[in-house]
Amino acid sequence: MPTTLNLDSSLLDMLWVLWAAALVFVMQAGFLCLEAGTTRTKNAINVAMKNVADFAIAVSIFWLVGFGLMFGDSHHGLIGTTLFGWQLEASSHWVITVFIFQAMFCATAATIVSGAVAERMPFLAYTWTALWIALVIYPVFGHWAWGGLLDGAEGWLGALGFVDFAGSTVVHSVGGWGRPGSGTVYWATQRTLQPR
Repeated sequence: MPTTLNLDSSLLDMLWVLWAAALVFVMQAGFLCLEAGTTRTKNAINVAMKNVADFAIAVSIFWLVGFGLMFGDSHHGLIGTTLFGWQLEASSHWVITVFIFQAMFCATAATIVSGAVAERMPFLAYTWTALWIALVIYPVFGHWAWGGLLDGAEGWLGALGFVDFAGSTVVHSVGGWGRPGSGTVYWATQRTLQPR
């Protein structure tokens, strides 16, 4: 009779979440190909650089500040106050797994904006947009909706009963609303800085 394999369910949970994070990471390459294919040839490298840069910026900033704002101990349901980059080293394996998964989605929220502003925004202006999405916009809204994910107090939206199905609001809406927001700021700045 074959012996049964006893696996710790927490290890399977971590493997599943890491596998999902890997799939979201591969989506970044898909976004890059889609955007490069839908823009003019002369802008293909610029679009590729934006996708690589927003991933690097988003993951770095999300590690340093964003994850703590999103999943740290809640301050009145508004922002997290612990689990910043330098504090993650002492965290459990599950917290690190959630960080990797959420970092991929933070980069996705920034990349959604990249597709919307392809050929319309200079590289430097876009990198600032990606930085602010990863630093403030995605983590704060994520805390409001998902703040209690790591057994902490819920954010104020979660406490009101808000349910986000598979990141449809936290990830995709933040990315979608990032386009008009970034465009409005960029074009308003350009208009005021140009000589009349």
